[in-house]
Amino acid sequence: MPRHIIFDVNETLLDVAALDPFFERLFGDARTRVEWFLTLEESWLTATVIDRYQPFGELVQGALTMTGRRRGIDVTDAQRQELVEGLKTLPPHADVLQALQSLRDHGLHLTALTNGSLDTAKQQLASAGLTDCFDAIMAVEEVKRYKPAPEPYRMVAERLGITTAEMTMVAAHAWDIAGAASAGCQTAFVARPGKVLNPVGIQPDIKGDDMREVVEKILARQA
Repeated sequence: MPRHIIFDVNETLLDVAALDPFFERLFGDARTRVEWFLTLEESWLTATVIDRYQPFGELVQGALTMTGRRRGIDVTDAQRQELVEGLKTLPPHADVLQALQSLRDHGLHLTALTNGSLDTAKQQLASAGLTDCFDAIMAVEEVKRYKPAPEPYRMVAERLGITTAEMTMVAAHAWDIAGAASAGCQTAFVARPGKVLNPVGIQPDIKGDDMREVVEKILARQA
């Protein structure tokens, strides 16, 4: 099993459900957070397909405006900015810190790869107390192509001086698993709440109900 482990950030490491109170205040229903995130995913997938990169922060705010319009609610600039700032202080999932430390204790090399901006990712991981767990933090803005396009995964491999076959991508998103596998990576899926694999899509090499289980399986393959 590869010794370079690459982690998606939002939802995989960090708990986006911490934004639920914001969505409850704005829309009267915390479940709109899921709708907003799906709209955000649609936005970056569209940007990638049509080869028209837009900064992540713009897509975050645009997705919130779209969510509001579906409900006849005018979202203000202040509310859009509140969401952007809220993303910077998301807490880690409870199983993350110990899992990352276990990988490092076994001599594995950890990299964070996010569809968000690099500055935001650094703030997020610092706020979550995870910065020291990573050897590198990278963002797709460098290649201006969002995951699951192949360029971000290839960028990581190039920066690390390895091939994609020497990487394992850990993510809670079926599209990230499919993108990484198509780029030649090994993959590991974390079944965060509400996240499922595509039954007719590319399947991961490893899957687990939480990060602890995924890490145990990664380490078992190192033996």
